[in-house]
Amino acid sequence: MDDEKITIIEGPTPTFEQVEDGWALGLDEGPMMYDMALTRLRTFNGPALVERCVKAWKKNKQIYLHYKDRMGLIETAPILAARSVETDDGQVILLWVRQLLSEDETDELSDNDSSDNYLE
Repeated sequence: MDDEKITIIEGPTPTFEQVEDGWALGLDEGPMMYDMALTRLRTFNGPALVERCVKAWKKNKQIYLHYKDRMGLIETAPILAARSVETDDGQVILLWVRQLLSEDETDELSDNDSSDNYLE
């Protein structure tokens, strides 16, 4: 299994929300300016996925979220932070990623519920 990626194996294209939390904006400091986004995804193994991220970061490697866009093309986004949360509906993983947000993604946040995605 490739430890440097987390792949959405079923469900709609994930929804990305602009990040405005001060602590999360500090994750992306550097010589280049990028947009930060947060996505919430259902999973069966949230703690294991977070551990996969931690292992990659300890090796100074980048880990990527792989998903299909609305046209079915594979997209990737570097994961900058991850957190697993237990909800009434099951486990959810929160992923903070570096991504350029398109206008229609920010306008249609409520149109697509990414909580129906499942990760591997």
